[in-house]
Amino acid sequence: MNAILGVLRHHPLYAGLVFVPVVIIAEHSRPDAHTLLFVLSVVAIIPLAALLSQSTESVAAKTGDAVGGLLNATLGNLTELVIAITALRAGMIDLVKASVTGAVVTNSLFMLGGSFLLGGLQHRIQEFNPRNARVQAGMLLLATVALLIPSAVARVDQLNVPTFLQPLGMCIAIILLATYALSLLFSLKTHREYFTSESEGEHEKPWPLPAALGGLAVATVCIALVSEVFVGAVQEASVALGMSKAFVGFIVVSLVGAAAEMTAAFSGAVKNRLDLSVGIAMGSSAQIALFVAPVLLILSYFVSPTPMDLNFGGGQVLMVLLTTLTVTSVVANGHSAWYSGVQLLAVYAVFAVTLYLIPS
Repeated sequence: MNAILGVLRHHPLYAGLVFVPVVIIAEHSRPDAHTLLFVLSVVAIIPLAALLSQSTESVAAKTGDAVGGLLNATLGNLTELVIAITALRAGMIDLVKASVTGAVVTNSLFMLGGSFLLGGLQHRIQEFNPRNARVQAGMLLLATVALLIPSAVARVDQLNVPTFLQPLGMCIAIILLATYALSLLFSLKTHREYFTSESEGEHEKPWPLPAALGGLAVATVCIALVSEVFVGAVQEASVALGMSKAFVGFIVVSLVGAAAEMTAAFSGAVKNRLDLSVGIAMGSSAQIALFVAPVLLILSYFVSPTPMDLNFGGGQVLMVLLTTLTVTSVVANGHSAWYSGVQLLAVYAVFAVTLYLIPS
């Protein structure tokens, strides 16, 4: 326990944990201060995501490669999942859809682009395993097709009706989940050599299993509580701050949910462990598209006033498609320089500016 307390004291990101009780107190004392609650909840979720990530990695380190890999894959995007479930319960389907597509784009462009840029400023040329990147890019392409088909058919054939879109969405969700399960078998069992790193650095010492499980439980509960405040304040706050709902879901929610993973990806790139950065960024994107999105669709039938479908906005689907094509071309050769990161970040900036200027 002393070792854990030492990590919490010296890791700068964990200092934000003090905002968790601040958010809860502010929500009870000033429930109408939506902008303040929005900002405080964003600040509080970031260190909670880091705590959840560290706890998950510590548990995975104690359970062996197969179970550990499955655990990391399942819980890696738990922050985004909890926020989205909270929004589903509030009936905010558009916010959920924007957060799903935004997470795919943010992880692929901002996280990977930032890793390439920061790593390239320290090292002239960096190498990574191109086979891993190609597998992840293929998974992203599959997910893009799954998101594109319902949206395209609904518009081109004018079939934007629940009797068509909801059964179609459920069938596609089952296909994506089955594909995701087979991808775990592929990466953890039958073709593990595809996912080996070109270089390995020092790993942070894992926490004891009881402490890691406790941290996992505490982080999950706190994220659920803070997410309630976040979702309750987001609509009024977005209007006050001049942000469109699409921008909040696509950019803000995805950046907040991926904060801990970004820290690990950027740190790995600076230490010349680019395989780690590529694996985190592209693996998280594929996981959001193949696992989180279909799980949210299925859960919406139980927790949301209105079931969710996979008919995303045309602009969001186009951004996911362009992201997949851009990332696939950049990672194809297995090496990067700082300008590769600039290219990815520039595409992300174009998307962000467009969504920010969209009328609410």
